[in-house]
Amino acid sequence: MTSIGQKIKTCRERKGVSQEELAFKIRVGTQTIERYENGEQIPNLQTILKISTALDVPASELMEQFNQETQS
Repeated sequence: MTSIGQKIKTCRERKGVSQEELAFKIRVGTQTIERYENGEQIPNLQTILKISTALDVPASELMEQFNQETQS
């Protein structure tokens, strides 16, 4: 199973967006993006929606992972 952090990283890289750019777009620190991608922290629902908008990825694609991880 792909973690939500790995999914965020894959989508971000596919779009050619740096961690710094994504952090700026969703108004969090770069370290927060690093923590999400490393699986050290799981973004909340509102942040997932911001990420999906910033990366132009359907929220359902990220939410699928969110639901699986929060139910574990």
